[in-house]
Amino acid sequence: MGVAYVATDFEELPLAAERPTAPTASPASLTAGLAEERVDHRFKALPPDAEGLTVAALAAERRNLFTGGFTTPVLALSAESVEHNLALLETYAERHGLAFAPHGKTSMAPQLFADQLKRGAWGITAAVPHQARVYRAYGIGHIFLANELVDPVALRWLAGEMSADPEFRFICYVDSVRGVELMEEALSAAGATRPVDVVVELGAGEGARTGARTEADCAAVADAVAAAGSLRLVGVAGYEGEVPDAEPERVRAWLRRLVALAAAFDAGKRFTGAGEIVISAGGSAWFDAVADVFAEIPELGSPVLKLLRSGAYVSHDDGHYKHLTPFNRVPEEGALEPAFRLWAQVVSRPTGEQAFLNAGKRDAAYDLDLPEAQVVRSARDGSVRPATGITVTGLSDQHTWVRTEAGAELEVGDWVGMGLSHPCTSFDKWQLIPLVEADGTVSDYIRTFF
Repeated sequence: MGVAYVATDFEELPLAAERPTAPTASPASLTAGLAEERVDHRFKALPPDAEGLTVAALAAERRNLFTGGFTTPVLALSAESVEHNLALLETYAERHGLAFAPHGKTSMAPQLFADQLKRGAWGITAAVPHQARVYRAYGIGHIFLANELVDPVALRWLAGEMSADPEFRFICYVDSVRGVELMEEALSAAGATRPVDVVVELGAGEGARTGARTEADCAAVADAVAAAGSLRLVGVAGYEGEVPDAEPERVRAWLRRLVALAAAFDAGKRFTGAGEIVISAGGSAWFDAVADVFAEIPELGSPVLKLLRSGAYVSHDDGHYKHLTPFNRVPEEGALEPAFRLWAQVVSRPTGEQAFLNAGKRDAAYDLDLPEAQVVRSARDGSVRPATGITVTGLSDQHTWVRTEAGAELEVGDWVGMGLSHPCTSFDKWQLIPLVEADGTVSDYIRTFF
């Protein structure tokens, strides 16, 4: 599966010039190799009698999630909801004139990356070098790394990758003069043959996360880039989700600062040779504000790539993003659908008010909200009913604590389907996730790389 040169550590990875070629095939063709991986004990919840089958062979059997031999707990991803969400953000970006580089850290699933690219994405956003290496192994030609990259080993890999593939486009943040110095030292030592494109990150405010805090700080970083032979300034970027006490006007005010910074840099001829000016923002909570403000970007000296980076939309959720999604503010633009459901089984019913399921922190996202009991599937006859009077109150490593109200129907052996909050910490607990159709048929399996 994948390509042969994926290693477990940067020190094991040779420069691209020492390899035959860098990835040149399409992401869709490279991810096809994932279907040849063998199913075995590494993958939670898959049917024991599928041991040794390829993923493709198991998918071809179109087993039912509930009667096809899957063990609990099992995480299911709705095929219909994923398709709906992919289509919705594609049309949203098109409608608002935005390029789209969805953040891949959400799923780390090359199959989903390929789907996003087929849906018109410019590329995929990464946060750390490991993620970029996974992307390259699966043919991603455009990568936006939303962090300053100062690891010399990672920069050596990047220099080799860019030398081996002239079509590979890589952009990353810079937010400090020292960071620029470290990048220049590492890239020069690696014999970089092409400059690395960088964007100055404007911080979202005092007490926020990364980014240069003031326009003067940003200008100093830009000056350092101009003096570095291995870097090229192509734009500005940031993350509006870190604006302190975020509300619509505060977020829009910061986004206007970002646009003004780009305009000032353009007027100062800081983007000479860039070809296009990159202005990027957009998490999953405020992309409506990004669309509004980016629509106001004035004409600059070069064409502008207005790059949105929202990533959680692929699966959406039943908690954090359900409440934060911009589509709550602009319902006329559509609505995302939660695609995850974690199924666990009642393994203990010690009292009339308490039950325990066989899923826990190893299986369910819990960093923002607890799972939400939604439906119960009877172990007696397979009927499905709402999880009325059933509430998740806590998680142990391998148990879900459940409180039941008087009269709630729940017995040992029943399956409980739970909605999850925060997709980024749902995907990372499962290496092979069944893609399930509405009638319970498993049509495919999504491989993750965390």
